[in-house]
Amino acid sequence: MNPVLLYFLLLKATLTTFSGLTSLPIIHNDLVVRRRVLTDRQLNAAVVAGRSVPGPNGLYVVSVGYFVAGAPGAVAGWLAMITPAFVIIPLLRFVGARASRPVVRSAIEAMTVAAAGLIVSAAIPLARDALAGPLSVVIAAASAAMVAFTRRDTLWIIGGSALAGLLGGLAF
Repeated sequence: MNPVLLYFLLLKATLTTFSGLTSLPIIHNDLVVRRRVLTDRQLNAAVVAGRSVPGPNGLYVVSVGYFVAGAPGAVAGWLAMITPAFVIIPLLRFVGARASRPVVRSAIEAMTVAAAGLIVSAAIPLARDALAGPLSVVIAAASAAMVAFTRRDTLWIIGGSALAGLLGGLAF
């Protein structure tokens, strides 16, 4: 895929969303469903890579670019990830001056709810691919329970889940 086209597709995803993973449904639709230049497994790997390192939640966009077009794609993903930061400053100044208005506040709340719905709609196919076997379902359920009902640091939960997956993979 042409890195310039990839940049514009990824830019569309990052500009039309509020934060990190909210761009996931758009990227999934454009690159996995429509253009078929990326698989669900590669998208899962990109999200894992982006979430495994410190930094912004949208860092996975760089990995998506790499999977699609190699090093030039990674550069396109990086540029698409940082461009909104330069656009948001004047936009925040404009919206911030009007944030106390009920219409603006309602629009922001509606966009937040819509973004949550988009994340759920993209997470379902990715979860189907990631939760292929019974072991992965058990690990995911145990991890979710640990996050929901304990005060354990998520780093320990992620590490424990990875260890359980490795040990379970070696046993089978």
